[in-house]
Amino acid sequence: MKYPTIFHLIADLTEKNKISCVLIGGFAVNYYKVSRQTADVDMLITKEDFEEITIVLHKAGYKKDYIQETFARFTDSKRNLMDVDFMFVNKETLDRIITAGKKISIAGQKVIVPSLNNLIALKLHSLKHNYKIREIKDLPDIVSLIRVNHFPYRGKEFKELCLKYGTAKIYERILKAL
Repeated sequence: MKYPTIFHLIADLTEKNKISCVLIGGFAVNYYKVSRQTADVDMLITKEDFEEITIVLHKAGYKKDYIQETFARFTDSKRNLMDVDFMFVNKETLDRIITAGKKISIAGQKVIVPSLNNLIALKLHSLKHNYKIREIKDLPDIVSLIRVNHFPYRGKEFKELCLKYGTAKIYERILKAL
């Protein structure tokens, strides 16, 4: 099969195999008017659907580059398409994010991006569990997403979001940066 972009491949694989996933990472940040370069495509998926899509990705020429409990990276070995990273969540979480998400088109392919609130929550979660690694990308992303989209960060709701998915330290760092 020939796919001009990774988005064509993912759209085809998810549609044919009835797999649900959400576009996160740099492309989702870009959707919310924050310009950030990215070298890969990041997807949110259930572990069960990931197991199914792994077989199809292998057939399409992708190889596992890295895998752990909550995350996996695949690289393309045939067509020079972008790498694809998968973050695993449970079905309830994915369904909630899909329901609140937005359907958009990238490279002519339909994808779902999380709501701004859920995208920020995902970035807070990433910071909480990998602060030293993710600080350089996720903290500036959150600050930029808040600024550009006039996200209400001064109230109780944002603080609760930060404390639920991040930490008090992360909340303070965000406020200081704003």
